Amino acid sequence: MTTPPSDSRRAPRGHHGLRTHREVRLAARPAPGARLTDDLFEIAEVPTPSPEPGRLLVRTGVMSVAAVMRTLMDETTDVPMRPFALGEPLYGPAIGEVVAAPGTGFVPGDLVQYDLGWREFALLDPSDVQGVDPGLLPDPAAYLSQGPTAWMGVTRGAEVGPGDTVFVTGAAGGVGSLAGQAARLRGARRVIGSVGSQHKAAILREELGYDAVVLRGAGPIEDQLRAVAPEGVDAVIDSVGGEQLQASIAVANRGARIGLVGALDAQLTDSGTPTTAIDTFSLLTRGITLRGTVLHTDHLDLVPEWHDRFGAGLRDGTLAFPHARLHGLDNAPRALRELVEGRHVGAVLVEL
Repeated sequence: MTTPPSDSRRAPRGHHGLRTHREVRLAARPAPGARLTDDLFEIAEVPTPSPEPGRLLVRTGVMSVAAVMRTLMDETTDVPMRPFALGEPLYGPAIGEVVAAPGTGFVPGDLVQYDLGWREFALLDPSDVQGVDPGLLPDPAAYLSQGPTAWMGVTRGAEVGPGDTVFVTGAAGGVGSLAGQAARLRGARRVIGSVGSQHKAAILREELGYDAVVLRGAGPIEDQLRAVAPEGVDAVIDSVGGEQLQASIAVANRGARIGLVGALDAQLTDSGTPTTAIDTFSLLTRGITLRGTVLHTDHLDLVPEWHDRFGAGLRDGTLAFPHARLHGLDNAPRALRELVEGRHVGAVLVEL
């Protein structure tokens, strides 16, 4: 990863005051199964544009990284999102402040959410941004949580209800760390999560309200899940697939609902092939529902509902926003690398 000299970046130009700004580009594609390394990224210095009438110039304040970004670094992907292009800046969720917006309904100082992170400034059409109410959530960065996906998985994927025993796979991730809390909002009696370390297990139990944890690498997931859920599970929010989904089906009660919100096992393995052997006989004989859900194509109506609940819960202390926050655009590649390596609990953000 290379960083150009920055002695000219602060030279004034027009109303935004910066002649140039920086963006993170994809310099090379990772080999199949290879770990992310700094040389896959390039930090380039580019001219900072002035918006023509009808467009906005936004200064990025905070951006988020997600596991799907590792998949988008490949040349082809089964994910319904465009892959990152070689030599072009990456993209992803961000919150920023409007610097200039001639001929639009926005004014300088407005906070907006958009999908052109990985750069210090973004030039956008008004249709590509959403206004952010700074008073709704205590921290505007919380708009970048994966809470809407977690809420979707809980309410429409697994249809969690009062008295349910709930299993959340990938429970220390951006979705899982909020899915357990969301299940409690729906009246779940018992919430169980899967994690990759004892340290994360302790955080789930002590800080995020999980009743029990199964540990990847500590023996078959099915055996562990049966031990902590001897009466079976009623609802599952699965963002992983693979062995954990198979264990969920094996331990699921009659009429259980399994909501699929991700496929990390396939995205982060050597092959990247999104396949999991499914016991269809169990689905049939026990009436188990297996439902895939995608927020951005089918369930965007849940976003404001979640934000209302999230804001209230953050203020009264009944909900938490687990996240790590790195600082500076230089650390954006590191943030993605550490997320993929599972070093953090919750969302991983970069504050610019």
